Amino acid sequence: MNEWVQKKGMALTDLSEMNPRVPAAVGTAEPLPTIICLSHLRWDFVWQRPQQLLSRFARTRRVIFVEEPIFETSAGLAPAGAEFRLNREPVGVPPSTELAGVVTAQPICRDPGVGGGPVLDEMYALLLKQLVASENIGRYVLWFYTPMLLPAIRELSPEAVVYDAMDELSLFRFAPPELVSRERELLSRAQVVFAGGRSLGEAKSQLHPKVFTLPSGVEIDHFRKALDPDTTIPPDLDEIPGPRVGYFGVIDERLDLELLGQVSELRPDVSWIMIGPVLKIEETDLPRNANIHYLGSKKYAELPSYVRGLDVCMMPFALNDATRFISPTKTLEYMAAHRVIVSTPVTDVVKSYGDVVHIGSTAAEFALLVDRALVETEADRQARIVREQSVLERNTWDAIARTMDGELRALCPEPAGVL
Repeated sequence: MNEWVQKKGMALTDLSEMNPRVPAAVGTAEPLPTIICLSHLRWDFVWQRPQQLLSRFARTRRVIFVEEPIFETSAGLAPAGAEFRLNREPVGVPPSTELAGVVTAQPICRDPGVGGGPVLDEMYALLLKQLVASENIGRYVLWFYTPMLLPAIRELSPEAVVYDAMDELSLFRFAPPELVSRERELLSRAQVVFAGGRSLGEAKSQLHPKVFTLPSGVEIDHFRKALDPDTTIPPDLDEIPGPRVGYFGVIDERLDLELLGQVSELRPDVSWIMIGPVLKIEETDLPRNANIHYLGSKKYAELPSYVRGLDVCMMPFALNDATRFISPTKTLEYMAAHRVIVSTPVTDVVKSYGDVVHIGSTAAEFALLVDRALVETEADRQARIVREQSVLERNTWDAIARTMDGELRALCPEPAGVL
């Protein structure tokens, strides 16, 4: 069971006790720098790029994942009254599926209210400075997923600054107006930038001299469980009549909900399955036709069992600013389960996977492609699987993490005398 630790100011619990694979005496003799990740996502949200990569880095080095604040009425006022809540694994216990060896640091404070951004900036700066000092973190890399936390590092001295740009956040709904300027400053500070898709990599390459385009990958063996006859289809899906066409992921402004409603009307005999949390849109925005089924959030571990119960997988993305640079991780996850994929023409999907994914722009085209997918011949299926295998083998999370780790080691060579 995970354990919560909460200490004020400098009295933070020794992180070496949190992960038995990390030595207590770090200092300047630490062979691999600690990664301090600054994120706009919570660790226990959807299991995606940050979790996939950082859980792999945590096998060989200490990783601390700094989240957004948690506002509690009984907490102190930021900045001075705030504190880090550290979520850790007990000593001697193998890494859990949930934390995977990563320590999460959650700022706890009272809600500063409207206009409280500068106060939170000051809070992060104070807490991070205390964390580095009290934990004797001699070598560390600052790994950014959000430029919004850039002001927090002004008094820190990292060996390197890394920006893993997984999305064009400035184009998402409710993006803070200062995000663009902070990203420009982050790009001027970062030694290396990783981009989570082809289009995003092309855009960031105009702003930074060292950009590695590394689209999100896949855990092939995990999603191949969908092919195992012993994998049980969950009851909430199994009770829905087939054929079933499904999507898993966040349900937000990036989806074409109008198209979803239209295709469900065009194919009333098909069950349209939506799996994932609803964010940044109202429940009233969702089409509610009788053959559309919203099953809510599911754990990453559960996804193969749900994919097993789907006849076709879909990506009904809208074509708008929020999707201009996306490279959906689920494309490869669907492929690993060898499901036929039908998608709207998202740029990176067309460029990278157009020979595997069926592309439809309108509801009528989408419905027709679903029809064809449902009657795919065995010969066509085998030919598709051959094409999929070539794509999958080049895009595993292990391979991506190795590439990033190699770049980190080049940026931060091991100190002389460390074996």
